[in-house]
Amino acid sequence: MDTKKVMSDVFGPGYAGDYDTIYASKNYLKECELAERFLARYEERKTRTILDLGCGTGGHAIPFSERGYLVTGVDRSEDMLAQARAKADAMEDVPNRPVFHCSDLRSLDLGEEFDAVVMMFAVLGYQVRNSDVVAALRCVSKHLRIGGLFLFDVWYGPAVLAMRPSERIRTFEKEGSRLIRLAVPKLDVRRHCCSILFRHVLLDNDGHYRETAEDHNTRFFFPMELDFFLNYVGMDLLTLVPFPEGEGEITESTWNVLGVARRVK
Repeated sequence: MDTKKVMSDVFGPGYAGDYDTIYASKNYLKECELAERFLARYEERKTRTILDLGCGTGGHAIPFSERGYLVTGVDRSEDMLAQARAKADAMEDVPNRPVFHCSDLRSLDLGEEFDAVVMMFAVLGYQVRNSDVVAALRCVSKHLRIGGLFLFDVWYGPAVLAMRPSERIRTFEKEGSRLIRLAVPKLDVRRHCCSILFRHVLLDNDGHYRETAEDHNTRFFFPMELDFFLNYVGMDLLTLVPFPEGEGEITESTWNVLGVARRVK
């Protein structure tokens, strides 16, 4: 392993290469099953097609496909999509593998509508400016049939302000090497945003290392704010629930919430 230190764009090759190691314990299948329950609860007709915006390495797109949905995934990172496509190519006994496109979701135009659109793992939060949020949600509405459902999860503003993000360090085993991840947050209350500097250090047994750094800006949201943005682009917010639990009351200790909205015009 060469000794390198790289500051990269968000979801660059180093971060993308570490992504599945860091989130190996994330239960994507359980989250897809939760989404499926809410689709069944609110859908006006059976959901067959799903657009996964910010699909990353395919963590949700693959299980959705395995459960029989026709899935199209979109992400702005070619490095993340390379892994998603490799996973799709390895799928067996699945008649319809997911299809992936590289695009910024704010300007995406696939020229088709879907029964449901999902934006999981705080993807909406990466739209930091109001204009970015509107552009992203307009993209959702444009690709969603009237009556179709939009599912998303975001950081819940009251909980972020009450609990405050803290510096964290975690260690993982990766292919015989040790991956150390340091997350250093900086809260910007005025802009409803948290900037997080992620440093990844990959150490091998010979003492060589590779260090990658990325600065991620993540927005947090408040209920009336979400309601306003969704209404502005022709969608109605149907529910907000704790995520990933999917039930119970939202409180100031509920860091993540799942939202369900319907396109009405």
